[in-house]
Amino acid sequence: MAGNYPSFQNPIPRFQNYNFASTSSHHHQHHDGLVVEQEENMVIKEQDRLPPIANVGGIMKNMLPPNAKISKEAKETMQECVSEFISFVTGEASDKCHKEKRKTVNGDDICWAMANLGFDDYAEQLKKYSNRYRVIEGEKSNHHGKGEAKSSPDN
Repeated sequence: MAGNYPSFQNPIPRFQNYNFASTSSHHHQHHDGLVVEQEENMVIKEQDRLPPIANVGGIMKNMLPPNAKISKEAKETMQECVSEFISFVTGEASDKCHKEKRKTVNGDDICWAMANLGFDDYAEQLKKYSNRYRVIEGEKSNHHGKGEAKSSPDN
């Protein structure tokens, strides 16, 4: 399987300069079975730090044959991995924005970060999706802008 993804064989040299450590005080505590992080008087509960396990499990299940089962441990492991991946890519995009003196990370920054971190194939697919999304949203805006009321304030 590793042969199918040559860019994933040895990510250490490409990522060795990435700073995974927080620059502020960072403490882990165990409380009632939940890991919490304290950072500058802010407490983050594990369920707030991680994507919902039901969503992670649902995505995993969609990739497997209908009769396949997924252990709780596998879902929890994937949940942690997804959270780390999101933090990793977002951190790279945030660094770019900081260097450019911008405060808002946008979709193009995420695509750039993914490509910059070696996830070129995923970045290309994400760019295509993002472009399609913008076209659809533009069409919705044009349609609603012609005198029709929006169906809800979220549209």
